[in-house]
Amino acid sequence: MSDKKIKVALVGQPNVGKSMLINSISNARLHVGNFTGVTVEKTEVIFEYDGYDFSVVDLPGTYAFTDYSIEERVTHDFLCNEHYDLIINVLDSTNLEKNLQLTAELMTMSKKIVMALNMSDEADREGIEIDAAYLTQLLGIPCIRVSAAAKSGLDELMRAVISVYENPVQEQKLIFSEAVEEEIALITDYLDKHKFKASISNRNIAINLLQKEKKTYRTLHDNPIWTELQPMLIEADRHIELHHDSDDIKEIFAEEYFSYNRGILAEAVKVKPKAAQQKTTTEKIDSVLIHPIFGIPIFLFFMWGLFQLTFEIGSIPMDWIDAFFGWFGEAVGSTIRNDEIRSLIVDGVIAGVGAVVLFVPNIVILFVGIALLEATGYMSRVAFLLDGFFHKFGLHGQSFIPLVTGFGCSIPAYMSARILKNDRDRLLTLFVIGFMSCGARLPVYVLFTGAFFGPEMAGNVLFGIYILGAIIGLIAAKVLKMTAFKGADEPFVMEMPKYRLPSVKLIWHTVLTKTMMYLKKAGTFIAAASLLVWFLSTYPKDSALDKAYALKIEAASSPEEVKILENRLAEAALEQSFLGRIGHAIEPAFEPLGFDWKMAVALQTGLAAKEVVVSTMGVLYSLGSDATEEDHSLISTISSQIPFASAVAFIVVIMTYLPCLAASVVFTREAGGIKYFGYLFAFTTIVAYSLAFLAYRLVLAIS
Repeated sequence: MSDKKIKVALVGQPNVGKSMLINSISNARLHVGNFTGVTVEKTEVIFEYDGYDFSVVDLPGTYAFTDYSIEERVTHDFLCNEHYDLIINVLDSTNLEKNLQLTAELMTMSKKIVMALNMSDEADREGIEIDAAYLTQLLGIPCIRVSAAAKSGLDELMRAVISVYENPVQEQKLIFSEAVEEEIALITDYLDKHKFKASISNRNIAINLLQKEKKTYRTLHDNPIWTELQPMLIEADRHIELHHDSDDIKEIFAEEYFSYNRGILAEAVKVKPKAAQQKTTTEKIDSVLIHPIFGIPIFLFFMWGLFQLTFEIGSIPMDWIDAFFGWFGEAVGSTIRNDEIRSLIVDGVIAGVGAVVLFVPNIVILFVGIALLEATGYMSRVAFLLDGFFHKFGLHGQSFIPLVTGFGCSIPAYMSARILKNDRDRLLTLFVIGFMSCGARLPVYVLFTGAFFGPEMAGNVLFGIYILGAIIGLIAAKVLKMTAFKGADEPFVMEMPKYRLPSVKLIWHTVLTKTMMYLKKAGTFIAAASLLVWFLSTYPKDSALDKAYALKIEAASSPEEVKILENRLAEAALEQSFLGRIGHAIEPAFEPLGFDWKMAVALQTGLAAKEVVVSTMGVLYSLGSDATEEDHSLISTISSQIPFASAVAFIVVIMTYLPCLAASVVFTREAGGIKYFGYLFAFTTIVAYSLAFLAYRLVLAIS
């Protein structure tokens, strides 16, 4: 007998050939008895292999990791309470979708696992092609094709068992939908913060808590952290149930596992088509929407339609909102006697926040469209469809979700990048999210497209700007992948849920949450940025200049002349202000892009928030800070004072330079430190300046 002993739990669903498999390996000495306290037969096989003494306990077949029937309870209790070194999970290769249900649940135990894909010879005969090596990468578990009947693959299986036994536990790659992953991350972070340790990982504890696993609940219930943890779990349940339109958590997780398994099969298993096989409704829809040739054009058409709706319908309430803030500013201003304070409140706070709230209708429509595509299950399909295309640029298909979210707002986009478990892939995605034009850039695009293109062309040009930004982001990802983020691609599984009608309640919750996040940004960062712009553009005062223009205004012969003189005074005062001085100081750096000092200053204020660019340009071009992107006088001034080549370069910079301050803070937190913000600032600045310079020269050359 050897000193090296390995105890194995043999686990699988009924009729997967567990007993035949272990008998084929061992030519076994069987020890047959009963499990303690029950009449279920206990089979233990003892044999020697490659210098190791193996003891393999053949557990009763169980469809799921539950304790309803006696057999399931025996398997569940053994796996949770008894000592063993690793699990051999036996699967029927001809029925992987059903068998993977148990596998996914076993992955929540933080145990060493080896998967034996039994009946692989039968799978071959049925035209089922299983890429075991890729399956291994996807799951983080060694997957070995074997046949107990033909006695093939057995040595490879045993070598894998020994290798897994001798090495530390590998992290397995069980990934759920975004809503569930969000709650798992919150609970895991809480347990980590309180330095909670157990025999399984804190991530798996979080999964068990969300699944209402009794033993985990009992263990934590007596711990002092339970008082804070319980409300978190109640809120997590509410959030997850809302996203699944169900209040049955077991049913929800069954669906989660099913979707995960479908993603696994879509990636690693190919089935030769059978003529007589009847397609399901989901398969029929998929045959059109994720068609290899027509799938991407269909998706682009949907996105084009969404942007058209965003711009056409969203523009209707903008006049009402603009009028409201104009009235509100006048009403508040009339109650304040001090000119300085009135200017601070009306021109600084109200005008600044109003400029952001003005675009809430556009943002809401965009969020509704994206939420509808996600809730129906279509977004997951597009991620799968684009996986091969994205891989060419060093990204995953799963990166698609945060990138599309970035069209609405970069903040939730940065947060949703958590679905990427590999640090390198997540960082790469974080670095290119900013190239997706968020809703905050919409006002600048609307202003410039209105100034240089007719109404019939503006919608298409806007769509083109968004697509161009995405293309630049993909090219940037490729450059980063070849330089800063070198390394082999990490395989992953995309969830493939069934198609379903979206829940109105879920859409409402999603849109409300994201819109409130946008408005919160308006009330904090935008308000602060507006105050800063107001201060820098108002001070220092030049009393001599004020007196000179006061005399001219007094002598003016008409209201129109008074207005012109007031605007000239505002422009002259602005040049004397801190903002004007900064603009003139940095103007030489922007001269190669065709920018004057006013455009350079507008870009700097955009670092705080992109929405501030429009109101800043209104101040800079002598029209007052209440100018909006639909202000025809501002549009005409922009078109007359800014050359077309400079305008193109300006839009390129807006598309590609650093995200707003709020998004940058979230990026820094999600990336893992301030040094990554420094890298992002340097990278986006180089890209924006270089591309704007090229665009400026190209337009000059062809015009």
